[in-house]
Amino acid sequence: MRRTFARALALAATAAVIPLASPAPATAGVVIGGYPVDIAEAPWMVALSSRDRFGGTRAGQFCGGVAIGRETVLTAAHCLGEEVLGAPPRKVRDLRIVAGRGDLRADGGKEIAVRDIWINPRHDAYTNAGDFAVLTLSEPLDAGSVIRPAGAGDAAYKPGTGAVVYGWGDTTGNGDYASSLRASHVRVLSDAVCEEAYPGSADGTYLAGSMLCAGETGGGRDACQGDSGGPLVAQGRLIGLVSWGSGCGRVGSPGVYTRASGVATALGAGR
Repeated sequence: MRRTFARALALAATAAVIPLASPAPATAGVVIGGYPVDIAEAPWMVALSSRDRFGGTRAGQFCGGVAIGRETVLTAAHCLGEEVLGAPPRKVRDLRIVAGRGDLRADGGKEIAVRDIWINPRHDAYTNAGDFAVLTLSEPLDAGSVIRPAGAGDAAYKPGTGAVVYGWGDTTGNGDYASSLRASHVRVLSDAVCEEAYPGSADGTYLAGSMLCAGETGGGRDACQGDSGGPLVAQGRLIGLVSWGSGCGRVGSPGVYTRASGVATALGAGR
């Protein structure tokens, strides 16, 4: 079972500050059911990194993030909780993002320190509502490394729309973490399907309006542990952040995402 996609990484880190389980994306996924993708195809995709907490083999990656401004990265609020980091986020001195690097074992791209952290104060760890945070970078990304969130009512949110989720997370559901960026094709599912899958339990509660879910009716394509905070993209726009679900790629248990339009609304109202 999985409550949030970063939890398994926290458990790995508490055992010792050593690299997480191995590379080799997919078989069933990007994440689950996925394929390799060049970072040039997703320049707004970044890795959240702390070598102090998660070791150096995969550049300290523990969650994903997405650049919506040259100095602004969105990620999941639960990625920055003490349950994952083992300490308050502002005490993780080497917290940074890795941009422009698809293979975490390679050089290239940029590693940029995080200058400021804002975690949504309305994040509810029980229902998983409001699962987003904002990282302000110490230096700007390249101008082309930004994606626009889809606004409320955008056609990209329509059920049945094809979307792509990206990440360096578990590719099988068994702790096989990717070193190279992966992507997986999924479909946006209706609120009715999502509410039926998650009516309220220890896994969480699906809340239409602030969440959306995506996957395939037969399972097999999904995000998984380590993909938290990464982007779900449809029609060239950001529609969601990887948040939570039950298992990885299970029939009847689609992945749940923080809806990007809700994040944009909350940020527009002021932090």
